[in-house]
Amino acid sequence: MNTTTLAPLPPLREVIARHGLSARRSLGQHFLLDPALAARIVRAAGPLTGRHVVEIGAGPGGLTRALLASEAESILAVEVDPRAVGALEELAVHASGRLQILAADARALDLAALVPPPRQIIANLPYNIGTSLLIGWLHQADAFEQMTLMFQEEVAQRIIAAPNSATYGRLSVLAQLLCDVRLVLRLSPQAFVPPPKVSSAVVQLRPRRPLPDTRLREALERLTAAAFGQRRKMLRRTLAPLGGEALLARAGISGERRAESLSVAEFAQLAALLA
Repeated sequence: MNTTTLAPLPPLREVIARHGLSARRSLGQHFLLDPALAARIVRAAGPLTGRHVVEIGAGPGGLTRALLASEAESILAVEVDPRAVGALEELAVHASGRLQILAADARALDLAALVPPPRQIIANLPYNIGTSLLIGWLHQADAFEQMTLMFQEEVAQRIIAAPNSATYGRLSVLAQLLCDVRLVLRLSPQAFVPPPKVSSAVVQLRPRRPLPDTRLREALERLTAAAFGQRRKMLRRTLAPLGGEALLARAGISGERRAESLSVAEFAQLAALLA
């Protein structure tokens, strides 16, 4: 069992002060300092024995400490802010070689090439790039055993949304076609320093096996872009450039329906026909 005793570490607030780590809005930073909440997020990921974990936006290391206290085989902490990298380097001294720090922008990384399987992502994502990071990871979802990710609650609700709801859209369909998704934890703004203006939520995404093939995924992206681009219009109008009425007729779907009324399975059926 790989565990690390973190008792000798200085308090996080002291580390933040020493490295001048005032949160920067431009980096979407809101630090999670409560060790009990960080531990709950890690526990939500389930047993981590033998797993290689990637953490994005590690900041001063609140969640990193909880990961090191788990049974994870290794942790790769990705952080773009050089001030936070300095704080994480202090933590690495106590990590018995289990913590690797990468100073980089996560959007430019191929995570599957950086850590061996079985690999998971467990992260409090920067608010300003969380959605774009998730979409990128969904494109290579078969590389991950699981993703346990914190977003603004509005984004989390879009990921788990059901048809005929205001938050159901392209992200809902793509995420739910490729993964089993569930909301595992809600956090109030007061859980963070500084408190954001919105609540946050942790979503767990477990990629389906086997994943739909690349052609179907590409067709799905075209479909959802067209259908939700003008979500108040009927599908026979919004899908006209992709075959409209004929495509819908082959699937047995009325052209008078709107995008928000289609289930993920119906979108998958249309995508299969389009592909």
